[in-house]
Amino acid sequence: MKKYFAEFIGTLVLTLMGCGTAVFLGCGTSAGVVGTAIAFGLSVVAMAYSIGEISGCHINPAITFAVALSGRMTWKDACGYWIGQFLGGIVGAFLLWAIIAATGAPGAMGDPAGMGANGVANAGGAWGACLVEIIATCVFVFVVLGATDAKLGAGKPAGLAIGLTLILVHLVCINLTGTSVNPARSFGPALFAGGDALKNVWVFIVAPLIGGACAAGLWKCAACCKCCKKDAE
Repeated sequence: MKKYFAEFIGTLVLTLMGCGTAVFLGCGTSAGVVGTAIAFGLSVVAMAYSIGEISGCHINPAITFAVALSGRMTWKDACGYWIGQFLGGIVGAFLLWAIIAATGAPGAMGDPAGMGANGVANAGGAWGACLVEIIATCVFVFVVLGATDAKLGAGKPAGLAIGLTLILVHLVCINLTGTSVNPARSFGPALFAGGDALKNVWVFIVAPLIGGACAAGLWKCAACCKCCKKDAE
């Protein structure tokens, strides 16, 4: 339960701080895009060094899915992580909604109900958004799996590498989908934003999970090749 609670707290902070930055800075300018990307990345770094020793700081169902597929955790634990992550995303979004309601602040990208929710319009529709999210999540989760590998990983600096990669994928994808790469971060804000955000939230649940599965397969191949090379040497 300690691990699941840590995932709840970590996802809450990620959703509140990342989506909160999108709401209060806006993503209609280059400064807003960069600021939002940095906020998501810093949230991951902060949580990695806070709860990493407790739960591994997945704070993302797509990462948990990839880790379970890689055999690094049980499916029972994965289900507990998912519950904590989705609840954290919902509570984080609720706290953001409460702040917006109390202060009268405008929503993300000029939408008073935006809540930092993801969208498909700028990606050419649902299938375009799916493609963007699958590729972005695959890149992100691949780095997570590599950086945290027990034998081949980066050790303590892993949290920094993961946070920087999250900044990178946000810089590329914010103007396309708002960048999800995380079903829990998308589900919570969509509940409070409603409308098209809730209608299209399936994209930002399904696509990141597919991307996570692809990353698990790619890392398995990469790790196998690297181990074989070491053995040969």
